[in-house]
Amino acid sequence: MLIYEYLPYEFARLGVVSKAAGLDPRAVAAHVRLAQERAGSARLAPGEPHNLSELLIAELRRLQWERIASLMNREAMATYAPAHDARARRYEPQRLQRLANDVAQAEQSGTGTVQIERHRVYRIDARPPAGSPTHVPVLTLHLMAATPDRAAEKAWTLHGREGGLYQRGGYRITSAEQALPEPGELF
Repeated sequence: MLIYEYLPYEFARLGVVSKAAGLDPRAVAAHVRLAQERAGSARLAPGEPHNLSELLIAELRRLQWERIASLMNREAMATYAPAHDARARRYEPQRLQRLANDVAQAEQSGTGTVQIERHRVYRIDARPPAGSPTHVPVLTLHLMAATPDRAAEKAWTLHGREGGLYQRGGYRITSAEQALPEPGELF
């Protein structure tokens, strides 16, 4: 049974905490505005067929930036320090407890070998064939996978079959890029 070492919300909140470390209130406020803009843009984009989406990722990040800004304001912090953020200090123990619970449940269910994987979240874009009308949208999916190739393969397996999302418009996958954690973030 596959168990994810990190879930999307864990990547998002740990990534924001990592980026915020050492920032002053003005820099955090700038990140809050940027996160709010991204969430607003994601709300206007076409919906995705899965719960894991650009909108979910943008909202997770927005909420975390707003939480940090509020904490800094309330505690009059000159710079953000995760060590002084009680909630951020709980994130890793909570993740480890979630992982232990997932492993225990998998072992109790007897569904086979427990496999802990460090999958990433990938954004997969599919485009209609050249010469299609310009109003035909790019289809975007977000999926967890071990590599970009596996993410594209998974997207095609889910949506490339007869009558599937990709087949209806003759779409082909054009890119699979890591969305969470952001490239360069170490987890």
